[in-house]
Amino acid sequence: MAFTPQHRLSRNQLSLTAIIASTLANIAPAMGFFFGFGLIVAGAGVAAPITLIVAMVVILFLCNTLAQFSRYRPSAGSFVTFIGMAFGPVSGAAASIFVVVGYCIAASSVVVISGGWVHDTLKLFLGISVPWQIISILCTVIVGLLVSRGISLSTKWAAVFFYFETALLLIGAIVMLWVNRDAMTLDPFRWSHLAGGLKGIGLGFPLAIYLFIGWENSATLAEEAENPRRNVPRALIVGTIACGLVYLFIAYAVETAFHNNADAIGKSTIPFIDAIKASYGALLIVAYLAGITSIFSCLIGLTNGQSRILFNSGREGLLPAFFGKIHPRHKTPHVAMWIYIAVACLIVLVFGTQTDPVTLFGETGTLGTIPVVITYLITNIALPVYMLRYHREDFNVLTHLIIPVLGTVLMLFPLWGLIEPGQPAPFNYFPWLSLALLLISILYGIILAHRSPDLVQRIGSYVADEEY
Repeated sequence: MAFTPQHRLSRNQLSLTAIIASTLANIAPAMGFFFGFGLIVAGAGVAAPITLIVAMVVILFLCNTLAQFSRYRPSAGSFVTFIGMAFGPVSGAAASIFVVVGYCIAASSVVVISGGWVHDTLKLFLGISVPWQIISILCTVIVGLLVSRGISLSTKWAAVFFYFETALLLIGAIVMLWVNRDAMTLDPFRWSHLAGGLKGIGLGFPLAIYLFIGWENSATLAEEAENPRRNVPRALIVGTIACGLVYLFIAYAVETAFHNNADAIGKSTIPFIDAIKASYGALLIVAYLAGITSIFSCLIGLTNGQSRILFNSGREGLLPAFFGKIHPRHKTPHVAMWIYIAVACLIVLVFGTQTDPVTLFGETGTLGTIPVVITYLITNIALPVYMLRYHREDFNVLTHLIIPVLGTVLMLFPLWGLIEPGQPAPFNYFPWLSLALLLISILYGIILAHRSPDLVQRIGSYVADEEY
């Protein structure tokens, strides 16, 4: 296969700070915290921040895996490239279907909540009522137009939205702490206040992990990053730690505002909103604006990052070639981006007519997360295999074996929380749907590898910083 500049995305477009901002934007702390923290407290009690700390550490184990891969083979294909290089073309082709479908479903949850949250904001503060489905599609089209015009431009906007969101969250948290300063204690960080001990961590752990989804964003931006072998690993680690610290601070503020009443927090639909209302109601608009900017930053970040896996899979022949097209002027994977967005919007249009946005957000978020978490696990296992196959002389037992294996074991807990039997409908169907998707993906991989004997040479053929 001949490689030409037309196959390549624009290089050196993103600095270290830019890819960190894109990663943080994809995580979208306001959106995740608003809808997840109350449920974490319901399981873990007042010491829910300990669960957040444990989740951050586990994500850092995963960061090590992507960081190691990115040092040797930085690629826009991310998980698909790494799995394919380690286990061969069947696995790579299967991963291209499995994780992309998971990402599309998970992305639809953000599309859903964009319409629902903006609808509620307009109705609450302006008395305007617009169908949330229309707002969802409009928000997504705006983001699509932005990201298709260039990675540098869209990443700058993602950074603006993220930093504005974070500033609003911190302002709200500081006000909560000041107003409720007499209630400040260290109880949220004391093991004795963790409901059920390790069981309490286990109950809230799947949701705590979900709050960090998007941590992997910077790996897919390797081809457009400056010095990707150095900056991508740094962005993975710095982004995860920075987001974890933000979560811990606002979690402590919310619990202080509730005077460490775990029952009240657990019963609150959105604890941050209720904490703002109780502490200083005039700042309520701040919380809602933080939610809006969080959603937009997340849409930009996930579209930029996750669509590049689809693009690279098309470029390397794992999926139809039209996914691998690059805009001649803006040098963006515009076809993959628009198809990725269109699928997410289609899910909203099909299922959003009979379900409210908050419920659909939870359902699509859960279903989409299952394939993504399984992909995390497989990539962890792929690291020692890859190192022993291609870089045996650099193999380090701690970095390339113990940490990935430990990360894999710990990630089984949130996965079990997602597929555990006995869940109410429709969640009880999600494990079976994910299993069906996995089997279809494997079958696709077997057929494609049989039809394309040269597939083994194509996987990982586009290294971010190599010339052709």
